[in-house]
This record gives sequence, structure tokens and C-alpha cells, in this order.
Amino acid sequence: MAGNRQVTEKDRAMARKCQECPVCAAARRKQRGLALWFVTRIESRFCPYCQAYERVHGRKAHEPLPRDAK
Repeated sequence: MAGNRQVTEKDRAMARKCQECPVCAAARRKQRGLALWFVTRIESRFCPYCQAYERVHGRKAHEPLPRDAK
């Protein structure tokens, strides 16, 4: 998470968009391939939805979901 910044409702809404994104979802699910490369190299630096996902969930947009969260 980014320092002491509080997570807002806008952050939560943007994080939901990242969860629905087919590219990010494929990267989280497969952990290999073009989708993972794209998310790790491009989106996590420039995509505000991926950045919001990281603030809300405390992990990068491409990291796999914890086993109990499926």
C-alpha cells in the first residue's frame, strides 16, 4: 500500500474494474504468457485501475489470488 494513504470508495470502484479486466484476470490466473508480461511491464506502471487494485488489496494486479479467496 502507498504509505499512509487511506483507501477511498473511488479506489475500491477502480480496483473492481481491474478485477473485471480480462487481461489482468488472465495474468492472475495463468501466471505466464503475454497477459502476465503486459500487466507486469506496462499496466502496473501506467494503469490507474491496477494501481488502485494494489492500494486496495495490498498486492500487485498480476499476483495470484490467495487460495482461500477463490
